[in-house]
Amino acid sequence: MSIVDTVENWFRSIGPGALVAAAFVGPGTVTTASVIGAEFAYLLIWTVVFSVIATIVLQEMSARLGLVTNEGLGEALRGMFDNYILQVITAALIIFAIGVGTAAFQTGNITGGASGLETITGVSVQIWSPLIGIVAGALLWTGNYKLIERIFIGLVVIMGLAFVINAIAVRPDLGAIAEGLIPRVPDGQAFLIAGLVGTTVVGYNLFLHASTVQEKWGDADQIGEVRFDTIALVVVGGIITASIMITAAAVFPEGTEIGDVGEMSTQLDPVLAGVAPEFFAIGLFAAGFTSAMSAPLAGAYATAGVLGWERDLTSTRFRAIWGTILVVGIVFSTIGLNPVNVIVFAQVANGILLPILAVFLLYAMNSEKLLGKYTNSTVQNILGILVALVVIAIAAQTLYDQWIALFG
Repeated sequence: MSIVDTVENWFRSIGPGALVAAAFVGPGTVTTASVIGAEFAYLLIWTVVFSVIATIVLQEMSARLGLVTNEGLGEALRGMFDNYILQVITAALIIFAIGVGTAAFQTGNITGGASGLETITGVSVQIWSPLIGIVAGALLWTGNYKLIERIFIGLVVIMGLAFVINAIAVRPDLGAIAEGLIPRVPDGQAFLIAGLVGTTVVGYNLFLHASTVQEKWGDADQIGEVRFDTIALVVVGGIITASIMITAAAVFPEGTEIGDVGEMSTQLDPVLAGVAPEFFAIGLFAAGFTSAMSAPLAGAYATAGVLGWERDLTSTRFRAIWGTILVVGIVFSTIGLNPVNVIVFAQVANGILLPILAVFLLYAMNSEKLLGKYTNSTVQNILGILVALVVIAIAAQTLYDQWIALFG
């Protein structure tokens, strides 16, 4: 078999892992990684490694649950309680945290993609924002999962090449990168670490993965392929995130506080004969566009699942959910309105929901009645408990930060 055939077969084997990677490497991750790299240089590279491991642990469990039970995470949560009141509370929490949350963050997704195109073309964000939203909506409207998946794979490749090329071009300090793999927390900066982990371990990705894995594979015996897809693509996403942090660490003096990722383009101008900013802008566009597609899709899977609606990409209700999320993002990004209050609410709701999801996954993944021989091993349980403890700590940090912000 030739190298070309090998590469082609590898690309064909890629599945929903590409959607997961593209979803967590959005404009929020690009911004957070840039800020951390500029301020702390290579010191916090280890947080990317930890985030990748935590993401793999939770996403593998979510994908396994979806593949074996043939249910989405929303349906599984809905069926967990016999009590009607608990079902309503669970549904309300998921709809607000995932549905409203994805709608709020959608503004940043579309604006991020539009900002990348503005850097390349000089055309205003207000022009590109609705166009990005319309194209994303048209692709989702096709209801063709294979087409959507291939587009995500292509954009992940583009995003990866763009950010990795920049990271190589700035000639980073390899010794400092190695030292950055040793876990250390700067005084008073735990919130930044929580921020990066929080933009990587994303609650709505668990719903997205559990449902889309059924679109790619239909047999529980294919769990090996699912695991490979999950691990490989989440690692790719981690490499992209690390590349962004490394680039910022190399081009900014340590301790620099940057206000937005636009400053990255300015600092990169002398690199790669003046075209590095374009590489960064292409990566930012790919990050924004993929997130602008994955967020509405995840919101639709989560909401439809918990309400007991059909999870068919072509169903009217399903389209209505992702369409609403997309329209909110288009409107806010086009008029330049930043829905700060809604985003704050979404962050708090997601902070509460993620620990619940982590604990539920651990409970569900140990049910022989639900999963038979595919229940968690001892090692998987230990890793899952550690990750659950971390996301609980992040939730506590998020709630504390918001309490201080509101009440001082």
